[in-house]
Amino acid sequence: MVRRLLVPASLFAMLVLAGLALAPIYNGTLLPLLTTCAAAGSVLLSVAVRRLPGHTAAPASVLGLVVMVFAAVAVSARAGQVAGAVPDVAREALRNSIPRLLTALIPIEPQPDTVLLPVIATWLAGLAAAEVGVRYHRVLLSYAPPTALLGGALYLVGPDTTAARATTWIPLAYAAFAVLGLIAGSRPDFAGDELSTPQRRTLGLRVGAGAAAGLAVIVLLSQLLGPAVAGQGRDTPVDPRAYVTPPQLDALDENPLVRLSGWNLNKDQHLFDAVVQPGPGAETEPLIRLAVLSDYDGITWRIGSVYRNAGRVLGRPDGDGPEVTQAITIDELDGRLLPGIATPQRVEGVRVAYDAGTGTIALNDKLRRGLTYTVTSRQQPRPDDQALFVADVPEPQEAARFLALPGKVPDSIAQLSAHLNEGVSNPYQRAFAVQQWLEEHYKLVADAPSGHAYPNVEHFLFGPKQLGGQKGTSEQFTAAFAVLARLAGLPTRVAVGFQTHKGDKAVRGADALAWPEVLFKGFGWVAFDPLPKSDTVQRPVENDFRPKPPASQPPPPSVPPPSDVASAAASRSPAPPAAAAPGSGGNPALVAASAAAGAFLLVAGFFAAVPVVLARRRRRRLTEGPPSVRIDAAWREVLLGLRQAGRPAPPHLSAAEVAHYAATAAEPRAHAGPRAVRPPAPPVDDLAGLVNEVAFAGQAARLDEPQASRATAQATAYLTDLKARRPWWRRLLWTFDPRPLRWRK
Repeated sequence: MVRRLLVPASLFAMLVLAGLALAPIYNGTLLPLLTTCAAAGSVLLSVAVRRLPGHTAAPASVLGLVVMVFAAVAVSARAGQVAGAVPDVAREALRNSIPRLLTALIPIEPQPDTVLLPVIATWLAGLAAAEVGVRYHRVLLSYAPPTALLGGALYLVGPDTTAARATTWIPLAYAAFAVLGLIAGSRPDFAGDELSTPQRRTLGLRVGAGAAAGLAVIVLLSQLLGPAVAGQGRDTPVDPRAYVTPPQLDALDENPLVRLSGWNLNKDQHLFDAVVQPGPGAETEPLIRLAVLSDYDGITWRIGSVYRNAGRVLGRPDGDGPEVTQAITIDELDGRLLPGIATPQRVEGVRVAYDAGTGTIALNDKLRRGLTYTVTSRQQPRPDDQALFVADVPEPQEAARFLALPGKVPDSIAQLSAHLNEGVSNPYQRAFAVQQWLEEHYKLVADAPSGHAYPNVEHFLFGPKQLGGQKGTSEQFTAAFAVLARLAGLPTRVAVGFQTHKGDKAVRGADALAWPEVLFKGFGWVAFDPLPKSDTVQRPVENDFRPKPPASQPPPPSVPPPSDVASAAASRSPAPPAAAAPGSGGNPALVAASAAAGAFLLVAGFFAAVPVVLARRRRRRLTEGPPSVRIDAAWREVLLGLRQAGRPAPPHLSAAEVAHYAATAAEPRAHAGPRAVRPPAPPVDDLAGLVNEVAFAGQAARLDEPQASRATAQATAYLTDLKARRPWWRRLLWTFDPRPLRWRK
């Protein structure tokens, strides 16, 4: 009886150990309790029906599995605060258990869709092992299901080092229970009399031969496979989560930096309410972070985060800063990103996705008015300046993502970064020099247009004030800081969030802002504030720095030294004409007339060739090449036409803003006298949208011939109408204007 009980007991213990191998990547103890119940139920049920016919085991086990599934769903739903009827929750969990399990953040919150797969797998493995080992007495073969379950658990854990350290004893315990089961089931039961002496001798020989053969096989396998298996100990296990695409953000949330200008203009827009309860030592008016943007391509900043489904617990505890609790109620804030103080540790009231790299959270669905949730964050205090003064930044190869500046950085921006780094000895001083420059030389306004590409940053830093330069929102201040800091070798990223106010729970559009963060060794990401203070007097940029002209631009002619003025003047003055020799027959009047006629023919031929060359070039640009090239060419023709009409588009405008500007720029400037009412100019909005797709998506843009043809048609119609609206003399000059031949845009 003891031997018969030891086999199912060993199988039960092995199943429990497989569940314990998976437990470290889960939060709490609910999962190992559920897998233990599943292991006990499946093994005990098989032992109870072992004397019944074999075909009765499967139906009985299916009924038991159904009961176990409903019990696991009910318990985990109550623990995970998942609302809904048990059958509906179970159906949804069965449908989404695998993708939810592979996209969930570690530690995984025990909820119906994250515990159902381990429970079902444990039950099925227990059923198969007990039937083979208890009913049919094939103990060694019955170890296959628990071993497969253990291997699946270890594969699901992946490269998580914390789980690996917590489960180092499990393989040894698993092997010990396997040996115990083999010993208990190895002695045969003989139904007859005791064996005779020859039978005993024969049995001993057979056992000895089998043991020797088994030992030889083990030695051979250890020699052949041992080095390869031992070498795998240095490798990182495969992470199955790498094969599953986590939840993705849409374009609105991928770059929330562009939304700052809209929020700041609509300063009274009620975005959400935040009741902040700071713990001891926490800030009383902390910043609520919405997103962190780490990737920059020279045109726009993007989040580039990997959001994984999470429960209430967001990762393992990190840091020992003071806790801050926020009760947030959404009003007019849209998108999927959820505001919260860095760094969130726990979220109650909603199911979220979490990016551990940036400490930001997102909702699985769209935000809706009235959504209420609670965030518990652990606020990391800012290091003091003395500690940062001696801190270093990571090596360039370690922080390549946060140093990337693709494309050609304008020379003026690079020269300003080099100017700010002259005589600066450490990273913190370089960051502080950039912050001090921005807060002393530029003006913070709420009505600056959005934009943070290289041209926008250059216009913000050096553009004339009368054209909107040297002023901007926190978007331009932060983007300029990030670019200048990356040029100085500082790993930088951009954060977008909101400022809170003590005694006022409402967060409005005027409270939205952005700020840069720099990565320091030993301190992590440290925020900087490049915005001018209320008492700061703006200093003219031109007084402290002037960019040098590009190397391609020829320098102005130098003045020769005083001693060489006469000789230089003599060398530049034309030589006097030689006196005509007597009898040469030269007629000065005829020579002058011939030269004038030749010059006239040359000029007339040039201006006659201008329309032909321009037409051929325009036709070649708009009809040759892939769709993206033709769309870009159509947009360039619109910009050239505006410039030729005397209404060039300001360089800081986005494509959509240029399209709106083109509609108003088509009308001639006001003049005296009556003017006929004309219909509006043909729109170029679709062309602007296609140009944005080409600029931002690059080679990934899926453009076709109809789109390129539509872009060409819009550009041609607009240019024809733009020219027709000019006075007759401007139309005449337009036709023979040679300036577009040397304009690059």
